[in-house]
Amino acid sequence: MNKETASKQLLHLVLGGELARLDDVEFKDLRKVDVVGVYPNYAEAYKAWRSKAQETVDNAQIRYFIVHLHRLLDPATDPASQNIHH
Repeated sequence: MNKETASKQLLHLVLGGELARLDDVEFKDLRKVDVVGVYPNYAEAYKAWRSKAQETVDNAQIRYFIVHLHRLLDPATDPASQNIHH
């Protein structure tokens, strides 16, 4: 791993809120979605996600997620996307 790879920013978004149903990822009210923040790597995003998930552990309807923004911004960084043919 070279210096450029080690410091490459891989953005992650942490967000959550109350789900309409437990078996789907549809928020009950988009106006109340909690955008926790954008983080430079998965480790930092995981810390934020874990903290929010622990705060809401008593409410099964509230879920938090980590979105891999770097995969949306640059699909080449997602190994799974290399198997997709358009």
